[in-house]
Amino acid sequence: MERNYLDILILQLYLFKINIIFTKKNEPIKFLKMSDTIQFEDFAKIDLRVGTIIEVANFPEARKPAYQLTIDFGELGIKKTSAQITTLYKKEELLQKQIVAVVNFPKKQIATFMSDCLVLGAVNGQDVVLLNPENKVKNGSPVS
Repeated sequence: MERNYLDILILQLYLFKINIIFTKKNEPIKFLKMSDTIQFEDFAKIDLRVGTIIEVANFPEARKPAYQLTIDFGELGIKKTSAQITTLYKKEELLQKQIVAVVNFPKKQIATFMSDCLVLGAVNGQDVVLLNPENKVKNGSPVS
């Protein structure tokens, strides 16, 4: 079956061995097999950047427990998102933590909150482990 690339965006991060399809129709995330391939041009469309979490708030309106995150991406500005990471992270330990995020997705309404980036993490059962640089880098640094 041929994929309609206008309806889906393939995000395949070989660096982290994470393979995910995000749909625009609020469908569940589907995982690709490593044998599924994309063209480099598809990967190059994804703008991955490092940012620092500067605010964390509870998100009681979310369907699953989540935090609202405010992230500083340097020259790209401040962006907000929500993340279902409450099982592994306390709010206090997220402050000033650097993370990796997709910054060129369209804004997405999540309950009463507007998200303008997608924080990346490795899925481990029901938990999500945030991806972050090993050493501190400048906010807004591209990930390749």
